Amino acid sequence: MEQRDGYVKHISFHSPETGFTVLTLSLKGTGEELICVGNFPVLDEGEDICVYGEETNHRIYGQQFTVNSYEITEPATEDEMVRYLGSGAIKGVGTALAQQIVDAFGTDTFLVIEREPERLTRLRGIGEKRAQEIHDRYVEKLSMRNTVMYLQQLGIPLSMALRIIDRYGENTIAVVKTNPYRLAEDISRIGFRTADEIAQRIGGFDDTEYRDCACLLYVLQQALSFGHACLPESSLLSHMQEYVAGIDEERLDLIIRNATIDRKIRTVTESDSDGNPVRYIYTTRCYATEQMIARMLADIDAGRPIREISESFYYSATAELGTELDETQRRAVFEAVSHGVFILTGGPGTGKTTTINAILRVFEKQQRKVLLAAPTGRAAKRMSEATGRDAMTIHRLLECRKIDESAQGDDRGMFQRDESNPLEAEVVIVDEASMVDMFLMRSLLRAVKPGATTLILVGDANQLPSVGPGNVLRDILASEAFSSVCLTKIFRQEEASDIVLNAHRINRGECPSLDNQSRDFFFLARSDAGKIRERIVRLVRDELPKYVEATPYDIQVLTPMRKGELGVERLNKMLQDALNPPSRDKDETVIGDVTFRVGDKVMQTRNNYMLERDEYADNGFTIIRSDTGVFNGDIGVVKSISADRSQMEVIFDRRFRVFYQDKEMEDLEHAFAMTIHKSQGSEYPAVVMPLLSGPKPLLSRNLLYTGVTRAIRCVTILGEASTVRQMVSNNEEFKRYTGLRESIRREVQYE
Repeated sequence: MEQRDGYVKHISFHSPETGFTVLTLSLKGTGEELICVGNFPVLDEGEDICVYGEETNHRIYGQQFTVNSYEITEPATEDEMVRYLGSGAIKGVGTALAQQIVDAFGTDTFLVIEREPERLTRLRGIGEKRAQEIHDRYVEKLSMRNTVMYLQQLGIPLSMALRIIDRYGENTIAVVKTNPYRLAEDISRIGFRTADEIAQRIGGFDDTEYRDCACLLYVLQQALSFGHACLPESSLLSHMQEYVAGIDEERLDLIIRNATIDRKIRTVTESDSDGNPVRYIYTTRCYATEQMIARMLADIDAGRPIREISESFYYSATAELGTELDETQRRAVFEAVSHGVFILTGGPGTGKTTTINAILRVFEKQQRKVLLAAPTGRAAKRMSEATGRDAMTIHRLLECRKIDESAQGDDRGMFQRDESNPLEAEVVIVDEASMVDMFLMRSLLRAVKPGATTLILVGDANQLPSVGPGNVLRDILASEAFSSVCLTKIFRQEEASDIVLNAHRINRGECPSLDNQSRDFFFLARSDAGKIRERIVRLVRDELPKYVEATPYDIQVLTPMRKGELGVERLNKMLQDALNPPSRDKDETVIGDVTFRVGDKVMQTRNNYMLERDEYADNGFTIIRSDTGVFNGDIGVVKSISADRSQMEVIFDRRFRVFYQDKEMEDLEHAFAMTIHKSQGSEYPAVVMPLLSGPKPLLSRNLLYTGVTRAIRCVTILGEASTVRQMVSNNEEFKRYTGLRESIRREVQYE
């Protein structure tokens, strides 16, 4: 690693969020200028620094010095002090005033500004107010610098340090010294182990109440990422023991009691299948969310804005459908109009769309205003195409708005529609309801007015549950508290695709046909992961686009897992190299350890309600409206990357564009391949699934079923038939711990 010393002559670019900076360094001794690029969280023109890194040759910008680390050195001479103060680092102090101050106080200048600012008033042109302003600005910069340096001395990476400072401001050092475990509780992407390592470096935090409570809350927070709303006490104990030695049942009971007193958690005791009591532990937020969902569903159903229909009215309303509904579909229509809450479920080819259209026509003939929504943009678009009516995402339905990031992930305040400003509709129909997690369902229900609005949830209960926490649709169905109809008959079976037929075979626990006698369902037997990867490339790049009349980017590779030889990460790197190789004509940037370049297929990995988006007309050129919000699972293509690599433009679904700045890019990942779980609510012309081996929870029937039903024209499975059979026979889903079913039953019984 090379070293360069000098002063910052000019800063060309600086990102306050990431610290990424492009600057000109005037080298000591020679005065030669050197372009430096790197992360400098706190730096001003005129400051003396020592940088460590290596010289590189950028293909566009030529010779530059890539900085890995740096140190700010205090100006030692009077000339250096004048240069720093006069550089604009202290607002309101120019070169002339800087010279006057240094002439008066010499090498004690900075001590005077920091500790005795009243002495500045002896100089011409500096009154008490101006002296205080100079002091405040100098101390503020000194505090920021000291805070960053303190955090970095604790081994905290720069990007993390900036998030910590953004959360706690001038209180950062005090918070970290007093209780470093707050970091795991308050700041996303900082886990308990990181906070624990920081605590160990500071010292004095072993086996404290802070540590135990932080561990408990962290385990519960991690459980959310696996879909759990709560954890049974035994599971909570085993997970906490992975982080903190010496925790036993007695000590856990004490931790739970203390956290309950502090109102950070809630506990619920239920009987298991054998009648034994089991205590479930919730964060306060998750407990309140389940209770709100149960109460609001009960209120909406009890309100029952019913306008029952006669047989003649039904036939009059559905006459233009062009098809006659069977008895189960007809029952669904009558149930939908005579209950406050109604759930319609069914697999592919069972007539859900026809039934929804019939329900729509009945409501419209009753002159009731209907709103249609779905969890994702793609699902909403499909719903609109199937019904011939406008449909929107749930987030747009609820009028998502910009919020303060300090909301800490709670949906409350993210939407303009709630109980004080409910949806102006008499009927709300939500498709792909299995994708709706507990927090989004809570926000939706808050905007539905009991006694005035009917809520209809439509979905396939055999698909995977939501990516977010909860098992909402299944819990609502399992409560048996609300009217529901499940469609099972496959219409026009003789005309149905093998994708549909095999999906229903899988759902019944039968192995799909793997004899390759089909035109849209193929199985390529392979047992070597390397050969499977090679074949995937040929399928996606060369063969399937012609077969299904689509582009390689429309072909979706779906896999059960993220890691491993056939995991998302390995496949994405391989497919990026094959479909979008590096080129002198394509700008690229590195985020973490992943290279993104213009032309890459990418996916948003978390809901970001703050991001601004410009929506296009059908021609793809005219911007018709601006909005906010990009959501987990949205897929797009990188259109451009700025020269300083601080901004990335992404076009999503050929419908809207988003400009990502700095740390926002961390929420993107490649989407040439994705997990089957992430594909929910989407459909693709062709799906390619490598199925070779993996953990049992990731090789389940509903995972296979969900993957197969994502395809419109073609499914290709590569791997071993034994793995496919294993998935079909494995109907033991990964257990999600939720209490919504019981909460609904208690609420309805109470009502």
